[in-house]
Amino acid sequence: MNPIYRVGWLGFRALYRFYFGWRVCNPERVPLEGPVILASNHASYLDPPLVGAGIHRDINYLARESLFRFPIVGWVLRNWNSVPVDREGGGARGLKAILDRLLKGGAIILFPEGTRSRDGKLQPARSGIGLTVIKSTAPVVPVRVFGTYEAFGRHMKFPKFRRHVAVKYGKPMHFEKLRAEAKECSKDRLKEIYQQVADELMEAIATLQPCEDRESFP
Repeated sequence: MNPIYRVGWLGFRALYRFYFGWRVCNPERVPLEGPVILASNHASYLDPPLVGAGIHRDINYLARESLFRFPIVGWVLRNWNSVPVDREGGGARGLKAILDRLLKGGAIILFPEGTRSRDGKLQPARSGIGLTVIKSTAPVVPVRVFGTYEAFGRHMKFPKFRRHVAVKYGKPMHFEKLRAEAKECSKDRLKEIYQQVADELMEAIATLQPCEDRESFP
């Protein structure tokens, strides 16, 4: 972590611990080195830093390209490993920037739902994350955040004090078969694969619960 990122990381960890009373479950499932995609549900502005603060490595975030035009904000975003994307979070430039970060061994957080939930419930996945997953070779860790909608949903002006939040990291997914098929299939099938990957990720996210999983060994 660079010094600016580390200051922010420590600050958010303190915020989630003392203001919200957070809980972090199974962070050891996230590789500490090498490329990885963190695929999380999205219910609040609290989600990106919550997912990043729960693990002991720096990650890359998506941020609107327009925010980088402001000198101080842009400087902070760059030091917090933010990737500039357009308003919709997609586009060829955004995809290339994401893949470049992964090729350099970085971790990045993406939201399969595409936008914050309006009611706190899980939403259908969009195919965009499937495209990113198929174009990369990185493992994908499903992540689920809990309580962030109740703590600071899109209908609220201020976050609620001591409204407990939690983040749970699932087991890495690799999609080897679909990645191999995508290299040779038709365009129509390729679109189906993108959506299939997105749907499988949302299914994995939906199974996560806010408690530690005890790993079983033979």
